Amino acid sequence: MAKNNIGIEIKKADQLIQKLNELLANTQVFYVNVRGLHWNIQGDKFFELHMKFEELYNDLNLKVDEIAERILTLGGQPFHAYSQYLKEASIKELKDIKSATPAVSAIVKSLGILIELERKLLALANQAGDEGTSTLISDYISMQEKQSWMYSAYLKK
Repeated sequence: MAKNNIGIEIKKADQLIQKLNELLANTQVFYVNVRGLHWNIQGDKFFELHMKFEELYNDLNLKVDEIAERILTLGGQPFHAYSQYLKEASIKELKDIKSATPAVSAIVKSLGILIELERKLLALANQAGDEGTSTLISDYISMQEKQSWMYSAYLKK
């Protein structure tokens, strides 16, 4: 069985690259959505959400780079066109959301999509013996589960 430069079987690495590109596409669309929410949020929760959304999109921006670099480490080519992101992503682009509840609801839904994808990716990485991807994705899941809990708590009345 042929292996890549870091000792992962090429066939397994290719499967990981495909899933990581799917994660990259979803993370990029989510990033752009959160930037739009940050810019357009209105109402009595403006200051609170404006800052939370900025915190979230800064985190997503870092993740985009980490995911792309992991794809390159595995010997792949990261997606780098928005047309590709929109085609591959399960998270859909948002338009014209200005109020708190729909904005936060969209974030919770998007986090759920990422977490579900990351769990599949984690299982695949573990099967491939890819500790680097496993660690990266495990860290993402832990952080995003907490974010999901916090944003969901915001929605409770």
